[in-house]
Amino acid sequence: MQTMATILERAARLYGERLAIIDGPWCKNWSEYLERITRAAGVLVALGIRTGDRFGIISHNTFRMAELINAGYWLGAVAVPINYRLAPPEIDYILKDADCRLLAVEDVFLHMLATPELIPYKTKSICLAGTGTATDIPCYETLLDKAEPQPMQASRPDDDAILLYTGGTTGRSKGVRLSHANILANALQIGLAISARESDRFLHIMPMFHSADLFGTVFTLVGGVHVYVSAFTPKNLLQAVHEHRLTVLSLGPTILIRTLQVSDFDQYDCSSIRLIFYGSAPMAVEWINRTMLKFPNAGLQQGYGLTETAPILTTLTPEDHHRAIHSGRYELLRSVGKPVVLVDLRIVDEAGIDQPVGAIGEVVVRGPNVSKGYLGLPEQNAATFRDGWFHTGDLGQLDRDNNLYIMDRMKDMIITGSENVYSSEVEAALYKHPAIHEAAVVGVPDEQWGEAVFAVIVPTPGQTLSKDEVIEHCRKFIGGFKIPRRMAFVSELPKSAM
Repeated sequence: MQTMATILERAARLYGERLAIIDGPWCKNWSEYLERITRAAGVLVALGIRTGDRFGIISHNTFRMAELINAGYWLGAVAVPINYRLAPPEIDYILKDADCRLLAVEDVFLHMLATPELIPYKTKSICLAGTGTATDIPCYETLLDKAEPQPMQASRPDDDAILLYTGGTTGRSKGVRLSHANILANALQIGLAISARESDRFLHIMPMFHSADLFGTVFTLVGGVHVYVSAFTPKNLLQAVHEHRLTVLSLGPTILIRTLQVSDFDQYDCSSIRLIFYGSAPMAVEWINRTMLKFPNAGLQQGYGLTETAPILTTLTPEDHHRAIHSGRYELLRSVGKPVVLVDLRIVDEAGIDQPVGAIGEVVVRGPNVSKGYLGLPEQNAATFRDGWFHTGDLGQLDRDNNLYIMDRMKDMIITGSENVYSSEVEAALYKHPAIHEAAVVGVPDEQWGEAVFAVIVPTPGQTLSKDEVIEHCRKFIGGFKIPRRMAFVSELPKSAM
């Protein structure tokens, strides 16, 4: 049976002399890369990590971080990539919750180990940087030079491969257990959906502590090239596309929109991009058209998924995008498409009864990419993973062609005067105004209606807005009971670390 380790061995065996990794000037072919992974596993063994143990990583996107994650796969240990934007108490919570036996820290984050919460981890940390870093913490590259290559451990497909923590927007962050089989299944599902090929070059620009980065697994399967950029800036992205002739991008809409706004965009050659996969939110038609103009050879493909599904569940194909644009049926672009192969998807009510076409209910799914559950949370697992189905907590509806439309998180639905209002629908209407840069819609207590619709709006730089102007704008797109009558204009929206 295949595991993440066996596909690494396969890549080296089949594609040995072909380029595998690019990180700035650092390049390795598949044979060289696997040799480093086996020695990285030796570093873990020398530091006391055994099969089944978990270890934390705090780092930007780098080949060394990827190497350690892969070394965990090779050894049968479990990497725990940690969001470096979290506060020390939050990192301490994750390290304790996961029972991490080791912590690898990129040199730029070593200062965190001086905080009271993380000082105890200093004696079991290594510095994830080059040999020139001056530190009293053992340096990864120095340890790697001395390490003994390790043989592949015989993991089972259902064994944990990686532990990813959710954003914690609805409470304590949860550790999602993803198995070798989960990750491989989704890699195959993505591969079929995007027609992955050995000539592909993929950019790891979404943070590697996020499940979105698992999208890149498919390019190990086909022997493509992994390119790493430590942190997103629009120019970093465009420079990587231009310099490395990238073919596939997987981005959040905000990243894509910011990149399209670069003043000297046309100085970069983007003709090599054949596919831009975007997710986490739909994009306005205007931005889709602009993307097609700026990336003339690229198809656009939207996806929906969660950390618990490793991550992709559905996709709206490039053909769907073209059909919607050329037919004027723009409503389809709000859809996240149809389920990928081997995923079953239903819309159910609170009693678990299937809902008809067009009715709104909870999205529940099953498939080989669905996690076995959360670490150490039996009650949460019982509530979320029921009767073979994963209850996403998202509200959605299906159209007659079985395209899925995500309406809201169940906890975020607003009930005003006994009417259900979905924040995403109101936000979509707000975003149609050219002077609205960002918007978030929430319910607030109201004596008359129970809840009132409240909008927090960030105007486009240089633009001004009034409450009356926003209300009149919304009348064109949504019913009166959905229109926010209370609102605040702010300079930016608060965001979680994720």
